[in-house]
Amino acid sequence: MPILINIFYSIIFLQQSTCFNSQTDLHSLLAIKSAITNDPLGALDSWNETTSFCGWNGIRCGLDRVVGINLMSQGLVGSLSPHVGNLSFLTTLHLQNNTFHGPIPHQIGLLTRLQSLILENNSFVGPIPKTISQCWNLLHLSLSDNELSDNIPSELGSLSKLEVLVLARNNLHGPIPPSIGNLTSLEEISLLTCGLTGEIPASFSQLQSLIFVQLSDNYLTGTIPSSLFNISTIKYFYAAGNELSGILPSNLGITLPNLEGLYLWGNNFSGPIPFSISNASFLAQIDLSLNYFIGKLPRVGGLTLLQSFIFESNLLVDDTSFISSLINSTKLEAIGVGGNKLRGSLPDSIANLSTRLSMLHIEHNRIYGRIPIGIGNLIGLTSIDISYNDLHGPIPTTIGKLSSLILFDARANRLTGALPPSFGNLTSLSTLHLSENRFWGYLPSSLGGCTDLMDLDLSYNNFSGLIPQEIMSLSSLSITFNFSYNNFKGSIPDEVGLLWNLGTLDFSHNRFSGLIPESLGQCRSLEKLYLEENLLQGGIPAGMSALKGLQDLDLSRNNLSGAIPDFLGILHLERLNLSFNRLQGEVPTMGVFKNKSLVSVDGNSGLCGGIPELKLPPCSVVESHKRKQLSTMLKILIPTLVVVGVGITFLITFIALKQRRSRTSVTSQTPFTGIEIIRLSYKDLIKATGGFCEANMLGFGRFGSVYKGILEDGQQTQVAVKVINLSVRGASKSFFTECNSLRNVRHRNVLKILSVCESVDFQGNEFKGLVYEFKANGSLEKWLHHSDETSNLDLIQRLNISIDVAQALEYLHIGMGSCIVHGDLKPSNILLDDDMIAYVGDFGLAKIISDMVSSHESSLIGIAGTLGYVAPGMLILHFIKKNILFTLTLKITHFSFLLKRKNI
Repeated sequence: MPILINIFYSIIFLQQSTCFNSQTDLHSLLAIKSAITNDPLGALDSWNETTSFCGWNGIRCGLDRVVGINLMSQGLVGSLSPHVGNLSFLTTLHLQNNTFHGPIPHQIGLLTRLQSLILENNSFVGPIPKTISQCWNLLHLSLSDNELSDNIPSELGSLSKLEVLVLARNNLHGPIPPSIGNLTSLEEISLLTCGLTGEIPASFSQLQSLIFVQLSDNYLTGTIPSSLFNISTIKYFYAAGNELSGILPSNLGITLPNLEGLYLWGNNFSGPIPFSISNASFLAQIDLSLNYFIGKLPRVGGLTLLQSFIFESNLLVDDTSFISSLINSTKLEAIGVGGNKLRGSLPDSIANLSTRLSMLHIEHNRIYGRIPIGIGNLIGLTSIDISYNDLHGPIPTTIGKLSSLILFDARANRLTGALPPSFGNLTSLSTLHLSENRFWGYLPSSLGGCTDLMDLDLSYNNFSGLIPQEIMSLSSLSITFNFSYNNFKGSIPDEVGLLWNLGTLDFSHNRFSGLIPESLGQCRSLEKLYLEENLLQGGIPAGMSALKGLQDLDLSRNNLSGAIPDFLGILHLERLNLSFNRLQGEVPTMGVFKNKSLVSVDGNSGLCGGIPELKLPPCSVVESHKRKQLSTMLKILIPTLVVVGVGITFLITFIALKQRRSRTSVTSQTPFTGIEIIRLSYKDLIKATGGFCEANMLGFGRFGSVYKGILEDGQQTQVAVKVINLSVRGASKSFFTECNSLRNVRHRNVLKILSVCESVDFQGNEFKGLVYEFKANGSLEKWLHHSDETSNLDLIQRLNISIDVAQALEYLHIGMGSCIVHGDLKPSNILLDDDMIAYVGDFGLAKIISDMVSSHESSLIGIAGTLGYVAPGMLILHFIKKNILFTLTLKITHFSFLLKRKNI
C-alpha cells in the first residue's frame, strides 16, 4: 500500500512538473515574439495561446517541450529575447537570413542540449558571447555575415564535439586563439574576412578531421605551420589575401592526396612551386597568383580533374611547355599565368586543350611568336587576354569560330596585318582591345556584326580609310570607342548620333575632315569627347548643347572657325581645349571659362575678351554693341514666340483629343530585355525598408506602393522602392513597360532607376520591384495641392519646374532613337530634390514608338492613362499631331531656358 501511494504522488508530481515546464516554454516563446518588431510575412501569426505552441509555425516539439526553432528567411526584424535561454530542451535554433539586431544574449549558454546554432546573415552586434562554450553538445555553430566585434573568445575551444565553425564576414579582430586546436572533431572552419591578425596557430595540426579550411582576406602573417599540410583529409585550403610568407613544402601534393582546391593568391610566398602538386589526383583548382614564386611552372598533365590553373604575377621564367602538359586535363576551364616572366612561344598543341576551357590569360609575360591557328578549336573560350607580350604576325581567321568569346585583349604586342572579317562572327563579343600594335588596312564592315560590343579600342595602329557605317551604327557601344592615333580619313559619319549610350569617344590624331556632325548631339551619355589633331573645319555645332553630361572636350589643332558658342559655358565641363584653331569673337565668361586652368584657347588669333587671366585683347565697342542689340531683340522675340507656341500647343491638343475619341488605341509592348544596374535582392530591399513597414511608405497607386529605404552599401544611400502589386490586373505589364522605357534613358530630369528586383519572396511568391533615387522634397502634387508650403513656390520656381519637365519630355520625344510618350504626366509623377529640380517619374503607362512621326504625316498615337488629362499648370503638349509644330514648341521652351540661365 505505501508503494502505491508513493507511485501515485510521483505521477502527480511529474504531471505538475511537465505542466510547469510547458508553461515556461510558452512564456519564453511569447517573449521571443514580443521582441520582434516587424513580421512582414506573418511567420508568427500562429504564435498565440489559442493553440498549443507545438503547432506553431517553425516550432518542433518532443514530449511537449520545444526542441527546435526554425524561422529562417522570414524577413523578421527585431532582437533575440534573453528568454530564449529558458528553452532548456532546445537542440536546434535556426534564425538565418533575417534582420535580427542587437547583441546575442549571453543566456544562450543555458541551452546545454543545443546541437545546432545558426544565426548567419543577420545584423547582430557586439562580442561573441563566451557563454556559448557552455553548450557542451554543440555540433554546428554559424554566426557569419553579421556585425559581431571583438576577439574570438578562447572559451570556444571547450566545444569538443563541434564539427562546423563559421564566423566569416564579421568585424572581429585579434589573433586566432590557439584553443581552437582543441576542437578535434572539427571538419570545417571558416574565418573569411574577419579582420584577424597574427599567425596561424601551430595547434591547428591537432585538427586531424579537417576537410575545409577558409582563412582568406584577413591580416594573417608568418608561415603556414608545416604540420597543417600533413592533415591528409583536407580537400579545400583557402588562405588568400593575407600577408603569409615562406616556402611551400616540396611534398605538398603527397601529404595532401585529397586536395581539390588550393587558393593562396595575394600573399608573400616565395621559392619554387612544389612539383609534387601534380600528385594530388583530385586537385581541381589551383590559384597561387600574386606571390613571389620563382622557377618554372610544374607539369600538371596528370591532373585530369583540373579545372583552373592560376599562377598570375609571380617570378616564373622561361617556359611555356607546361601548356602542352595540360592536354590530359579534360575538365580544364581556366588558365591564368599573367604577370610573370614566362618566355617562349605558344605551342601548336594549344589546339588540343579541353574544349571546356573558357579563360586563357597569359598577359604581361615575354611570350613571342604567332597566335596558333588551332586556337579556333577552343570553342568554349569566353575570355582571351594575351596583352603586353611580344607576339607578332596576323590574328588567325579561325578566331571567328569562338562564338562564345566575350573579351579579346591583345594590346601592346607586335601583331600586324588587317583585321580578319571573321571577327564579325563574334556576336557575343563585348570587349575588343587591339591598341598599340602594327595593324594596317581598312576595317572590315563585318565588325558591325558584333552587336554586343561595348568597349572598342583600336588606337595606336596604322588603320586607314573610312570608318564603315556598320561600325558607327553599333548602339551597344557604351564604354569606349577609341580610334585615336591611326590614319582614318573622310568625314565623321552622321551615324555617330546612333551611339546613344557611349561614354568616351576618341577620334583624335587621325585625318578626319569636314564638319563636326550635328548628330553628335544625340550622344547624350557622352562624358569625354576627343577630336584633336584632325582636319575638321566649320563651326562648333549647336547640337552639342544637348551633351549635358560632357566633362572633357578637346577640339584643339583643327581648322575650326566661327565664334565660341555660349552653351559651352552652360555645360558642366571639367576641361576644355579649343587651342590652335581659327576661332574668333568674344570668349564667354561663364562656366568652365571662369577658370583659366580648365580651359585653353591659345593659338586662336581672332579671339577677344574673356576673363583677364586669359590675357586676350579686349573686344571692340562695335562687337559689344551688336551683342547688346541681339540681346534686346531676343528679349522681345522670345516671349512672343513662347506665347505663339503655347497657343499652337493648346490647338494641337484640342484637335488630337477630338480625333482620338474616334480612333482605336494602338498598344505595343516590348519584351523586357534587362538594364545595366546594381544587383539588389529581395532580402536587401526588406532590410532597406524595414520590412516594407507603413512608417516608410511614401505613397501608393493602382499598381503598387512606394517605400523609403536606406541601402546598406557603405554610403547609406537613400532610395525609393516601388513594390508592384502583382494581384492587380496589368501590374506586371506596367512593370515591364517601366523597365523597357527607362533602360536607355539618361537625362538629368528623368528619375533615375538604380535597380530592378525580379525574384521571389521568402514564401516563394513572385516579387517585382523597382528602386529609384530618393527625392527629398516629394512630389509636385504635394507642393501644389496638399501643403501649406504652396505659397513658397514663387514664379521663378514654377517656371524652372516647367522648364525641367519640358526638357525631360523633349528628350523623351525627340532626343533618342525612339520616341517615348509618358502617358500619365501629372504633378504626382513629378518629383523634386533638395534644390527643387524636377524629375519625371512613373513610366508604367509609357509607350515606346520606334519611328518618330514624320513632318508630312498626320498621325495620332494612342496613349493609356487619364483621357485628355494634363494637370493644371502643365503647359506641355502630351499628344503628337504635327511633329514640326510639336518640336517647335519644345525648342522655344528650351531656348527660353538658355536665355534665362544667361540672364539675358
